[in-house]
Amino acid sequence: MIPLINSASQFTSRVAVRSGNKDYSYGQLLDRSAQIAWTLLQGREDLEEARIAFIVDPGFDYVAIQWGIWRAGGIAIPLCIKHPYASIKYVIEDTSAEAVIFSDVYRDLISPLFSDFTIRSLPIAQIGVEKGRLPDISVERRAMILYTSGTTGHPKGVVTSHTNIEAQIRSLVTFWEWSEEDHILNILPLHHVHGIVNILCCALWSGACCEFLPKFDPAQIFEVFKKGEVNLFMAVPTIYYKLIAFFNQLPDSEQKEISGKLGAFRLMVSGSAALPVSTLEKWREISGHILLERYGMTEMGMAISNPYRGKRKPGYIGEPLPGVDIRLVDEEGGPVEEGTPGEIQIRGSNVFREYWRKPEATAESFVDGWFKSGDIAVLEEGSYRILGRNSVDIIKSGGYKISALEIEEILRKHPGVKDCGVVGIPDEEWGEIVAASIILKEGCHELPDLKEWLSDKLPNYKIPRKYMVQNDLPRNVMGKVTKKELQKIMSEL
Repeated sequence: MIPLINSASQFTSRVAVRSGNKDYSYGQLLDRSAQIAWTLLQGREDLEEARIAFIVDPGFDYVAIQWGIWRAGGIAIPLCIKHPYASIKYVIEDTSAEAVIFSDVYRDLISPLFSDFTIRSLPIAQIGVEKGRLPDISVERRAMILYTSGTTGHPKGVVTSHTNIEAQIRSLVTFWEWSEEDHILNILPLHHVHGIVNILCCALWSGACCEFLPKFDPAQIFEVFKKGEVNLFMAVPTIYYKLIAFFNQLPDSEQKEISGKLGAFRLMVSGSAALPVSTLEKWREISGHILLERYGMTEMGMAISNPYRGKRKPGYIGEPLPGVDIRLVDEEGGPVEEGTPGEIQIRGSNVFREYWRKPEATAESFVDGWFKSGDIAVLEEGSYRILGRNSVDIIKSGGYKISALEIEEILRKHPGVKDCGVVGIPDEEWGEIVAASIILKEGCHELPDLKEWLSDKLPNYKIPRKYMVQNDLPRNVMGKVTKKELQKIMSEL
């Protein structure tokens, strides 16, 4: 039995999900997910790890679909609701998905799938009340594929088993002291581990309530907070930055009301990108809380966290979570002394199983059973501090990790672009923003339609926000673009 779903039987009458101003119990979640599982099986005994994609808004349907796929023996593939069709098509093709479950609002977006692929169409509104026997699911089975951009420039499918997910949940539930009395607001995308595991799965494991909003709206978020029910909140630095900006425009009386409610929260977390100290300090003035910073990746869930109880140091990510082994190594793979920078490597049941159908990339990501994160940190007085990535081709913006090489590959397809270089440059709100240097083809003097041209080829968060036209890119003697020099040039614009 899948541990996460099995735990729900302890809380059948409690509220599991609040969405669309409606409460749904754990019992309703179990019933609806069983209906979805029976519909997927269509008389088969077991999906046997068939890939099932789904695209619905965050809320009760999302959770029921995810659980239904798992209960039928399938691998869940949540699609990003903000991605263009090209990105969705890539995931469907890469996974050879058998079916896609969708809500009517996304019917037009995904309709080309049914002519491009032989794939089963399952509108969520048409899934009925079929009944049958559900298979017994081994915890070692593959459970989910989430896509992350790698240095190859092509998104890679990160495969986690039910064992991996359980380990990720257990470490956070223990370390952050989750309980059934908790109530969390989830405003994060549900195709990333932050929103799926850190919030949704941890809440449901604990018998807590996970509340959803249809979209990010600072006014609605503060209105929810003012009700006094929510006692946990997790977000990326960009969201905290936007909430601070909105809060500062409110009248004094409303600010005092909100600050009073925030002060009663038991935990507030920031992650997915480096948290500027200025943002941490401004949020502390508003809420009275020092945001808890933690460290993780799609490939491992969370691995390091500042203490729930105890001193939190701005700029530090804390100590290893329960059940997670951490080491820092130099470029030769040898251990480094405390105070010396090294690459973070991770070992534990939380670490992913494989990159989907990429055995070479999987093998290259491990050494002697340790996962190579690509992040550089230093251990100081028992706490880790992130220094940056060992590759300038990964950009962290607004909680997303973005491949510069993927964007460059798309840009070079524009008829007016001869060559290009993409880098991340520091930004107070976003952490980093995507910036592109363009080399135009002969006879081309400007690209006024470039952003519009990119809009149906890349998700909005991957589209460059800053552009520069150059005669050539900075290169070394081997002809390779020197990204650090390009970053410096674009940062000074």
